[in-house]
Amino acid sequence: MKTLIIAEKPDMGRNIAAAIEPKAKNYRSYLEGEQYIITWAIGHLIGLAEPEAYDNKYKKWNINDLPIIPEEFKLLPNARTMDQLKVIGELAKRSDLLVNSCDAGREGQHIFSLIQRYLELNQPVKRLWISDLTPETIRKGFQELKDGSEYENLTKAARARSEADWLIGMNGSRAFTTKHNVLLSVGRVQTPVLALIYDRQKTIEAFSSLKFFEVEGHFTQNELTYKGMWQGDRLTDGAKAEALAAKVKGKPARIVLYEVKETKEYPNKLYDLTLLQREANGKYAFSAKKTLDIAQALYEKHKVISYPRTNSNYVTEQNIPEMHKTLSALQGTQYDDWVKGANRNLVHKGNKFICNPSKVEDHHAILPTNRKANGLSADEAKLYDLIVRRFLSQFYPAAEYKVHTVMTEVEAEKFKTTVKELLSLGWKVIYADQKKDKSKPAKGKGKEDEEEEELEVNEPFSVQAEGEVICSDAVVKEKDTQPPKHYTEGTLLKAMESAGKQIEDEELRDAMKDSGLGTPATRAATIERLKNVGYVEMQGKKIAITQKGRTAVELIRGAGVELLTSPEMTGQWERRLNEIARGTAADGQFMENVKRFASMIVDKVRVQSRAAKTSFEGDTPSLNSGSKGRSSAAAPRKSAGSKAAGSKAGDGQATARPATSKPRSAASAAAGKSGDAGPKVIGSCPRPGCGGMIFMGRKGYGCSHYKEGCAFVIWKENHGRTLTDTQVKALIEKGRTGKLKLTGEDGAPLEGKLVLQNMDTGQLAVES
Repeated sequence: MKTLIIAEKPDMGRNIAAAIEPKAKNYRSYLEGEQYIITWAIGHLIGLAEPEAYDNKYKKWNINDLPIIPEEFKLLPNARTMDQLKVIGELAKRSDLLVNSCDAGREGQHIFSLIQRYLELNQPVKRLWISDLTPETIRKGFQELKDGSEYENLTKAARARSEADWLIGMNGSRAFTTKHNVLLSVGRVQTPVLALIYDRQKTIEAFSSLKFFEVEGHFTQNELTYKGMWQGDRLTDGAKAEALAAKVKGKPARIVLYEVKETKEYPNKLYDLTLLQREANGKYAFSAKKTLDIAQALYEKHKVISYPRTNSNYVTEQNIPEMHKTLSALQGTQYDDWVKGANRNLVHKGNKFICNPSKVEDHHAILPTNRKANGLSADEAKLYDLIVRRFLSQFYPAAEYKVHTVMTEVEAEKFKTTVKELLSLGWKVIYADQKKDKSKPAKGKGKEDEEEEELEVNEPFSVQAEGEVICSDAVVKEKDTQPPKHYTEGTLLKAMESAGKQIEDEELRDAMKDSGLGTPATRAATIERLKNVGYVEMQGKKIAITQKGRTAVELIRGAGVELLTSPEMTGQWERRLNEIARGTAADGQFMENVKRFASMIVDKVRVQSRAAKTSFEGDTPSLNSGSKGRSSAAAPRKSAGSKAAGSKAGDGQATARPATSKPRSAASAAAGKSGDAGPKVIGSCPRPGCGGMIFMGRKGYGCSHYKEGCAFVIWKENHGRTLTDTQVKALIEKGRTGKLKLTGEDGAPLEGKLVLQNMDTGQLAVES
């Protein structure tokens, strides 16, 4: 009998064979040597079965058949890779020991566990747990194989994650889709991420810009000139600002405070996957998925970096000698000059900024390996360069600065100057050949405050505290307060990592990693998922929520299942899964809570009023114009139609048919062209404080202030009939119509009055 090694992918299997059984014979779907048989899984060979596997009635989506909560989840082989699964089954019959060599993480553990459960493999299991695929690491890993039982808790966490995603995705998606007759994909992770985007967009749209003024003083002392910002309450009156500038211009001044403080800036932390994705998005506009795919190729195909799907920015004591070997291996490459300038004494086991075993769980930070990088594509080379530079910077000292703070007083008005004088570049020499990034505003400051930021200079700076100073000029600058920025994939990944909390403190961000939205390995897939189902679209680097995405969030919250959109709630779930993996929480209790939540979702949606189909249709406003929010005058962008959604391991969405989304916003669709004579005005908008007029459009009656954010609209087609101008006038003036013949949500005829249920949106209800 031989030992059967099961890798996650063919390339990994072949790498393992080359390292431990170099003379193994290739049988296409496996390799066999004297001691080992090496085969592979080709990703997920097995998944959780669809609902119809439990009962044929589930083939048809019906809200009355929900919730679907299997007592025992059934496994279903992937039809496309069934042959490989059979190969593994046959090879196992000739083996008395299994080695789980799938990716060293929760998902790799799950892939092996599914194979083991489906094929009912009872052989003892050993676990290969390595962080790169160089031959030396593979051979060392096989010398230090762990017992499979050590990873039993990780298996439980992986299974709980998969089954929880199935329960929420299947029940949530079917409930909302059947209730509203539009494909609505719901997921444990994707829905709160969509809510983050929605809330940011609503904040931007509600933002009211405020004009304000700054006064910049220009000062001269002998040959030195410097600038300072006026210190005082924000000026909103331009005349006062001009008067202040005139008051100080040309007048003598004095320095009332001069402080000099030396500071150091240490190298940035080594990369984890999310940080790498964020920086690659900011620097090269790579999507999260593209960065992950490239990193995976650098790891698997080229073997020039360590395992990329890590959430740690640190290494262990065992990695320190490897880092020194890699530094030596970079000699003679394009990085040779920086290798020569490196100080090896800075990277050691006592440097907690680099080596912190308590912050390394499954995998250490992403590092280059000691293998030479050859044959990289242009994009692979860009990502590899990011990783190598970050690695090399750890061997360099801190950058050193002298910070000068000057407070200048003229005519009893104070002006502040902050100058950051460079003393020593330190690690920044590695980035000196790159275009300098714009300095980020300090914590709590917005774009409008950037003038108060420090000026960075390379030449010496000094003032004479007792010397004479003249205010040679004073300039008034007109500015506007700015709304939050639209999410990019990079900034959304940062928000996902901290479950939506705006955390700048790096130590607190580290603490939140266990309770973020998704995992480093799944976040890219979640963002892609939102694009594929038509909830968001990309406008350059910015993420824009579509009308369908807006309505989905509003319906979920409106149904009373706000927890489904809560980043904090999902972050707590992720934390609990991590606790299960460590053995400090029970998977059984976790699953009972998930089942109760899935049942609650169905109960809430069942009694929800059906949304008008048109509420899912609309243009996605352009985010790239100078206008703010939905008042954008730029041409709207067409929403992507929903794509068919399979049940994925990453977020448990239900399989559903594609739904086409006509790309026009609710308000602008109602206010569309209705003839050359111009829109017909019906009356005043009933939304409190609006002041707009309701006019008839092509599909409905919308508000003239829709460009200012008013979402009031009454659709012409409502409850089975086409409303007349008179009926709409009665609704906006009296709040109800006379008795009408209508159609209920179930299609049954009924009689009743239409009443204006929501003055903010124009939503109607039936009163018997």
